Amino acid sequence: MSGTLYVIGTPIGNLEDITLRQLRLFREVDFIAAEDTRITHKLLSHYEIHTAIISYHEHSGHVVAQNIADRILVGESCGVVTDAGMPCISDPGEPLVQLCQAQGIPIEVVPGPSAAIAALAVSGQHTAQFTFEGFLSVNQNQRMAHLEQLREETHTMIFYEAPHKLCRTLQDLAAYFGGSREISLCRELTKLHEEVRRTTLAEAVAYYEQVPPRGEFVLVVAGAAPQEGRQIPLAEAAAMVQSRLDDGVKLTQACREVAAQTGHTKRELYAQFQNNA
Repeated sequence: MSGTLYVIGTPIGNLEDITLRQLRLFREVDFIAAEDTRITHKLLSHYEIHTAIISYHEHSGHVVAQNIADRILVGESCGVVTDAGMPCISDPGEPLVQLCQAQGIPIEVVPGPSAAIAALAVSGQHTAQFTFEGFLSVNQNQRMAHLEQLREETHTMIFYEAPHKLCRTLQDLAAYFGGSREISLCRELTKLHEEVRRTTLAEAVAYYEQVPPRGEFVLVVAGAAPQEGRQIPLAEAAAMVQSRLDDGVKLTQACREVAAQTGHTKRELYAQFQNNA
């Protein structure tokens, strides 16, 4: 008889943010699959729980996931956890859940905190409709394609970012969305140095160029206003591109910058110069 895979949320910083059900299941499951066993061990030790922990992270691969599934299939129960928050959200728990579903293994969710939702709640941005975008790719082409797709997104957008990548990400967001776009930078949520800084993208770039970013960040970015920036004709926007070309800026970069300022797409602007070439 198959056991059960429990998808268990954990605190995102403050160890008091845990539920009675989570604590009970941590004691009852046969083993816990953890993204970082050291972090999970610290949590369990805090509550004097001694359940066995195995490592399961983004580099574990299919074989490790199948070994976990095989143990559950013969009757063991497993709790999968991430370092903080809900597993499977920008997290390696996703393929394990998909594998277990495909093999008919019972799966139960044990909800806990989510950094994305916590940040959205305190951001001061609109919360009725939003998109979760996770981490931007470090691959330049994929990153640009992702941001281009979001250029006219009207819903509030939520991104995760590490401190050492924050400045580049803010610069890219400003290039695609415009420096005047509002952003709430939420860091160290539920921890001692929790901070929510609501500002514009341009101001955020300037601030963090002077102040080294610390802690994990959730970026809550305001969506585009409907028909944002369509006040000027396409020909005038093309003239703005030409001005940048005259200053030595490459065509793709010039189109990207002007698109962020005017609301015209980069493709529209690029086509103006391709057609005239």
